Amino acid sequence: MKQTLLIELLTEELPPKALEKLSTTFADEVFGALKELALAGADSECFPYATPRRLALVITNVVGLQADRVIERKGPAVNAGLDGEGKPSKALEGFMRSASMTFEQLQRVSDGKAEYFVAKIPQKGKSLDDCLTDIVVQALKKLPIPKLMRWGDSDHQFVRPVHALTVLHGSRTIMVEVLGLQSGNVTSGHRFLSQEAITIGRADDYENVLENDGHVIPGFAKRREMIAVKLDENAEKLKAIWVGHANFDLQKLLGLSNEDRSVLSTLLDEVTALVEWPEVYIGEFEPEYLEVPQECLILTMQQNQKYFPLLDNNGKLLNKFLIVSNMQIPDPHHIIEGNQRVVRPRLADARFFYNQDRKQKLEARVETLGGVVYHNKLGSQLQRVERITTLAGSIAHLLGADKADAELAARLCKADLVTDMVGEFPELQGVMGHYYALHDGEKSDVAEAIETHYHPRFAGDSLPRSLLACAVALADKLETVLGIYGIGQVPTGDKDPFGLRRQALGVLRILIETPLDLPLPLLLKIAAANFPAGMLGATVAKDVESFMLERLRGYLRERNFEPAHIEAVLYTIGGRLHEALPRLHGVRSFAALAVSKDLAAANKRVQNIMRKNQEELGSALSNAKIDTKLMSDEAERNLYAAMQDIAPFAQSYFDRGDYGQNLKALVTLKPFIDDFFDQVMVMTEDKAVRMNRAALLQQLGGLMNQVADISKLAA
Repeated sequence: MKQTLLIELLTEELPPKALEKLSTTFADEVFGALKELALAGADSECFPYATPRRLALVITNVVGLQADRVIERKGPAVNAGLDGEGKPSKALEGFMRSASMTFEQLQRVSDGKAEYFVAKIPQKGKSLDDCLTDIVVQALKKLPIPKLMRWGDSDHQFVRPVHALTVLHGSRTIMVEVLGLQSGNVTSGHRFLSQEAITIGRADDYENVLENDGHVIPGFAKRREMIAVKLDENAEKLKAIWVGHANFDLQKLLGLSNEDRSVLSTLLDEVTALVEWPEVYIGEFEPEYLEVPQECLILTMQQNQKYFPLLDNNGKLLNKFLIVSNMQIPDPHHIIEGNQRVVRPRLADARFFYNQDRKQKLEARVETLGGVVYHNKLGSQLQRVERITTLAGSIAHLLGADKADAELAARLCKADLVTDMVGEFPELQGVMGHYYALHDGEKSDVAEAIETHYHPRFAGDSLPRSLLACAVALADKLETVLGIYGIGQVPTGDKDPFGLRRQALGVLRILIETPLDLPLPLLLKIAAANFPAGMLGATVAKDVESFMLERLRGYLRERNFEPAHIEAVLYTIGGRLHEALPRLHGVRSFAALAVSKDLAAANKRVQNIMRKNQEELGSALSNAKIDTKLMSDEAERNLYAAMQDIAPFAQSYFDRGDYGQNLKALVTLKPFIDDFFDQVMVMTEDKAVRMNRAALLQQLGGLMNQVADISKLAA
């Protein structure tokens, strides 16, 4: 008979950041094992539960006894299982013993290639009771537990001490022994709001009994949604929005990396894992703390206290915050006052760090970076800053930005690493540099460049806005990529400890999306020359260019451009990445034309002919000019005339960046190209005529491939 199965482990407080993963893994492993044993079927559903003190699961429609079945075991091939007299060989005898079958009971089955002996072994169905202990034990072994612990005088190990085990199939308790515990049907409710042991009468009643009698919301998702609603309600009372709300992007406010963001964006999950019966209260602190940059206060409240800061509609921090408590009580003033008392020292620390840091200018901190090791093969942070400074100045000059300001911003860009505030909150590097630079009286453009030189730090992050900021950001990222790559720390597989892929993508995004007319090969050459002689490998610039072009291909594929279109553009772009997107859009619109495949095929034919002529004619072809007097065939004269007509229009489209129209202009050439290949022999024995026709095709190829090598669009 099908019944609902309940399994619950009652524990000490589980690690909050791992709770949801522990819960889902436990449920998945048990459910998978039951399905594999045919104890759960297609009509079964699994519901994981998790609170700070329990891991549980409920699975519907679980049978108490497997159906009898026949297990098929494949044995030796017939020609190997019988000897010359037709008797069982040693191999077949061993198979029969392992299957507990006689020769007469074996069957012969063909798989289309050979005939095999097969043992069809009847197997009596096992009961759920017989299987469940092993299922639970194996599931617990597969939990993602980084560190196990023992408790009492027991030799059993788990992530936290375990106090009780509940296993019910319908209303029947199944005897299971796990971690030294015998299963029962008694659990515990809320540590403070429910004093008595709670008996679970039926597995189906688990959630309702815990909620009604135990003051516990066992469902993680349900509890999380409840907390989010209460946060919304309390924030609405104050006409505010809580940090972490779906409409508020803390990641963009602070400019955090994906790794940093993961710490903050999971706060709602973390507090969900800390409470069983949640309530949200409003706390506040003295307004004078708001003189500290709000990013510092937000991180202080979130990371240290697990509070939800509140912002007004303009994104300005309020002197109020939301507390997620594990207690719903009529008079919560003790809870609120206690949390307010606890947060004040944290805010006072932030204010102290801020005031202390401002007593010393960023410029005075730069030399301190000499005592901070960047990498043993690349020197100190100060040496790195000196390289970034020189490179930022060179890039600023290329961009037409103020070179002196770029060099100043680059020199100061890492100085906040040795401040107290960034020492406490590394996520604020750059952000605090911006505040301290303004306090020191630096230009706003310099302060902005100090903050945004880390951008973009993650997918979708904002780019540096000014040319000055772009120069510093490019210098920082190029120095990192070339330096780390050049000493042999190349990313492999999913290992990229220095974040070179992210840094390379940042360079590409700045060049492409800003856009900036800075050829990538030139930037890499300048950056490589900026390192001391012999520090990096001789081919580092070329190697990094190949590495970055692979990142570029991935970036463009993620923007839904076809691989053939990407290769067509990269072949002709010459490192001018700011043209990549408009050229690709042009190729995409051209490729949508019915005639594009024919022109691509013609272009491919042109290139094949040109390769043969290059091999034979060499440099003479490169300098060859077209002589109309040598055109004896009407088809070649017509093609030449059509090219002369179209070339000015195509060039004008190209010059103003209308790459789609440039390519579409080629459509009118199709009939002339077709006639040429139908009627004209390029590889003629007359060398002068052959050279002239090759020069014509050379000019045609140049006209057709201004935007992209369209031969790569051919099927």
